[in-house]
Amino acid sequence: MTEKRTRRKYTKEFKLEAVQLALSRGGNTFEVARNLDVNPNMLNRWIREYQADSQYAFPGLGKLKEPDEEIRKLKKELADTKMERDILKKALSIFSRQNR
Repeated sequence: MTEKRTRRKYTKEFKLEAVQLALSRGGNTFEVARNLDVNPNMLNRWIREYQADSQYAFPGLGKLKEPDEEIRKLKKELADTKMERDILKKALSIFSRQNR
């Protein structure tokens, strides 16, 4: 019978330390990955993500990076404001017809 493999989860701190270790070793990711018991492809992906945006790398499970989260909130607020504006326009037209 085959065993069901569970997906391992790594903390942000672990990923950052692994990336720093790999970068300090001159990019020898295979050796670092083997020592940490991590897939070398995964470590390479962490390095690419870190190098692309080190300040917001590894935001967490289901979380957006801080600037993306702010944009999402602003878009939602804009949509809500537009909906309120449209409701007020309709109400104004209804009440202006009744006063004639």
